[in-house]
Amino acid sequence: MFNDPGFNQPKEVRADIWLWAARFFKTRSLAKQAIDGGKIDVNGGGCKPAKALHMGDLLKITRGEERLEVEVLALAEQRGPASVAQTLYRESEASVAARLARQEQRRLMGGGVLRPVLKPDKHGRRELRRLKDQG
Repeated sequence: MFNDPGFNQPKEVRADIWLWAARFFKTRSLAKQAIDGGKIDVNGGGCKPAKALHMGDLLKITRGEERLEVEVLALAEQRGPASVAQTLYRESEASVAARLARQEQRRLMGGGVLRPVLKPDKHGRRELRRLKDQG
């Protein structure tokens, strides 16, 4: 799609629009909130929603526990299928390795937690409430 000679690729795109089009955030307003909250850095500096992104820019994106370092390969103002969105950027090797290591660490940390098989029933909830009130 982006390599088609008839496809007019923009020279620059707003950061919030690109993050939405690249499917890092489900809505443009969520992308804007992340930018305003300082979760997005462009080329080592801060970012505002209207900041113009260009091809080759480096972004650091923080979504919850996830931290990504990506390079902008192509620009888009329209949200398309996930397969097309993945061609808009390339995640750095160091970022992929760190993300997978954190994911494995979270998996191992959660492995020792004993979770109940079922939700407590009426009697179980009353018992929990009694225990919480005692402490």
